[in-house]
Amino acid sequence: MTASRTARERVRAELTREITDIARRQLATEGAGGLSLRAVAREMGMVSSAVYRYFPSRDDLLTTLIIDGYDALGAAVEEADAATPRDDYTGRWLAACHAVRDWAVAHPHEYALIYGSPVPGYQAPQDTIAARVRDVTVLGRIVSDAWQAGAVRPPDGAPPAELAAEAAGFRELMPGVPDEVIWRSVTSWTALYGWVSFEVFGQFNNSVRDRGAVFGHSMRVMARTIGLVQ
Repeated sequence: MTASRTARERVRAELTREITDIARRQLATEGAGGLSLRAVAREMGMVSSAVYRYFPSRDDLLTTLIIDGYDALGAAVEEADAATPRDDYTGRWLAACHAVRDWAVAHPHEYALIYGSPVPGYQAPQDTIAARVRDVTVLGRIVSDAWQAGAVRPPDGAPPAELAAEAAGFRELMPGVPDEVIWRSVTSWTALYGWVSFEVFGQFNNSVRDRGAVFGHSMRVMARTIGLVQ
């Protein structure tokens, strides 16, 4: 690799980073639907055609921001889980949940991009899938590890037979886990992201003051819903 090529790649990486940083600021002021490559170019002091060499369309820029958001959230959850003793399954669940909330509260506009209302006219490509499942892959692994260790209370009964096919996609995240535990886990994940969305989008304003304490209690309730016993 020549020195000139290395320099060009470095400049390209720096400009790409500057474009995405400006775009994230736009998310805060204009929302995802108002994201504009022309506005990014104006702020950078560039002609719009120069920005289009890095991102051919608004959707390409949105895709990059979405993947970056999912990756950042996923990395936060992975780090929280890795820092918790492997056999403390409830502790791992709580650490992962708090990591989701902490990241979302610190990055509300990026959270809104990945877990808020769909952006009109935008269709997420396959490129987003790997990043999109990083956080729930950790949650699934916690449940699967706990089940294999005998740290999940066996559920009473089983889900309706017609739900067996619906569980297929989640079995990949929780191999070996019975369907009833899968659905309890999905219910708990829904509560996690629903709780975080309520906080980020202001639904708890004037109603919940100590949100950290209430969130922690709620996630412990969800741990019991899953059946975690240690």
